[in-house]
Amino acid sequence: MNSRLHKLFRSERGQDLVEYSLILAFVLLAGAAVYIGMSRNTQGLWTAMNGRLANANQSGS
Repeated sequence: MNSRLHKLFRSERGQDLVEYSLILAFVLLAGAAVYIGMSRNTQGLWTAMNGRLANANQSGS
């Protein structure tokens, strides 16, 4: 029984799957953070452009 437990704890069969899952989770979290940051910047850009176009439209009429 003791040797079975020893073999169970020494086994590395699922180690690669866990490591790749952790790497994938890190990449996904980093990508989500970049996406959220870019969406804020993009929203600010579109708001500024919309304001400038509205001003140009009013002064041109």
